[in-house]
Amino acid sequence: MESENKIDLKQLEHDIIQTLKTCYDPEIPVDIYELGLIYRIEINPEGNVEIDMTLTSPACPVAGSLPLEVERKIRDLPDVKDVKVNIVWEPMWTKDMMSDIAKIKLGFY
Repeated sequence: MESENKIDLKQLEHDIIQTLKTCYDPEIPVDIYELGLIYRIEINPEGNVEIDMTLTSPACPVAGSLPLEVERKIRDLPDVKDVKVNIVWEPMWTKDMMSDIAKIKLGFY
């Protein structure tokens, strides 16, 4: 019976990444995952999720709302028990942290 309640951590990580790809800084037409704003996703076997993320700058106009959006969307996923989103400033975000997809979409290639 115990195995029936076991969380598939790989699937949950995939679901979290797909959910993060629905979060956008309204000034940039690329999702926060492809922008490289997500530094760490940690999931424990109980379904507690901790995310370290940054913003493009400390003066980002969505500094107050974007982390809350991330937390809300992740919390709504099946198997997620709790979510903690940490805003971190180190390492400082640079354009080099963007995925190739983001760089192409924003015209950096």
